[in-house]
Amino acid sequence: MLKKVFFFLLVVFSCFGLSAKDKKAVIIIVDGIPKDVIERLHVPVIYDIARTGAFGASYVGGETGMYNETPTISAVGYNTMLTGVWANKHNVFGNSNLSPNYNYWSLFRIAKEQKRPLMTGIFSSWTDNRTVLIGEGKNETANLQIDYVRDGYDHDSVNYPKKEKDLQIFDYDERTSTEAAKCIRENAPDLSWVYLWYTDDASHMYGNGSYFDEYILKAGEQIARIWQAVQYRQKNFGEDWMIIVTTDHGRTIDGHNHGGQSARERATWIATNQKVNKRFREGKAAMVDINPTVCEFLGMEVPDQVRWERDGIPFIGKTEIHDLVLSTYDREVILRWTADKKNAPVKIYAAPCDEYKTSGKENWILLADLNAGAEEFRYDLDKIGQSNFYKFVVVSQHESLNRWLVL
Repeated sequence: MLKKVFFFLLVVFSCFGLSAKDKKAVIIIVDGIPKDVIERLHVPVIYDIARTGAFGASYVGGETGMYNETPTISAVGYNTMLTGVWANKHNVFGNSNLSPNYNYWSLFRIAKEQKRPLMTGIFSSWTDNRTVLIGEGKNETANLQIDYVRDGYDHDSVNYPKKEKDLQIFDYDERTSTEAAKCIRENAPDLSWVYLWYTDDASHMYGNGSYFDEYILKAGEQIARIWQAVQYRQKNFGEDWMIIVTTDHGRTIDGHNHGGQSARERATWIATNQKVNKRFREGKAAMVDINPTVCEFLGMEVPDQVRWERDGIPFIGKTEIHDLVLSTYDREVILRWTADKKNAPVKIYAAPCDEYKTSGKENWILLADLNAGAEEFRYDLDKIGQSNFYKFVVVSQHESLNRWLVL
């Protein structure tokens, strides 16, 4: 009898072991390609990745005319992806003179703060992505270290001398994508970020047209190298990989520029091999959603203080609450949201200042504890004192939705 019990337990544990696949994630940003161009060219690798997941609309730029309006500029978009917050929080508003607020943790900081060891990799044509935006080795990021680094090509004028049409940048991307594919195939970091640059330069120079199209398709070949490495890991090591491919901004109508709030400059896209939720399918995804999505997929624990500041929610899994809207009537604040899970418990907090910006901690005041199905909460601001600034957060088990009120 004991032998039978032992054999049964052995089979059960073996089955659990086989089903518990290691999860890995890689994010690829290919610079400055509007959604309409990807759709017109039907870039093969993008749709191949999306075959088991989805390809859909997303946006950058925050909310036009609101406190979180964010420039549609490259480094701004990268940092929005990394931190899951808009520029009013992460403090990157352009491509130069960068001064990120590291109190808003990047995905790489979150990964390195986990109890279990997670290996990280960055493969980038622009070194500042690691040294400035991620802040590797800085006191403000707890001396964060990246395990696999393949960058610095933009500082190597010997091996990458300047070429006509800035094609040395295309050479950076060739090296970056090759090194990323090799490292993923051989080492499989748990979290990786790949950045490809040249498509942005091609469009700045020539705008909409055949040259831009040509180099988008060549970038597709670079992405395909990485996708093939991911597929190799899935097939030969039984790992469960999430791949996300996106862009950092769209472009003006003529294709030459970006940075403003026009519809085409804000119009981006996301392709992933993982199943997405209803909110993604409805075209509501944003750049700020990538951080919480990757955290959710990798099962990373995020401290409440960090999580409650994020402006996005996961685009995988079922949502409990979403689309928080704040309005006022005299001194009364009205918070309204949409609840997909009506009986989910939610807590509502407020703060009459922004301590988090300078200290990385907020003194939240609990206002209410109710079910998500209420979908509305009203509060008299006089109860927490006079201020010209308030912040609110509605927290469920899996989501946190925050809004600012600037008077």
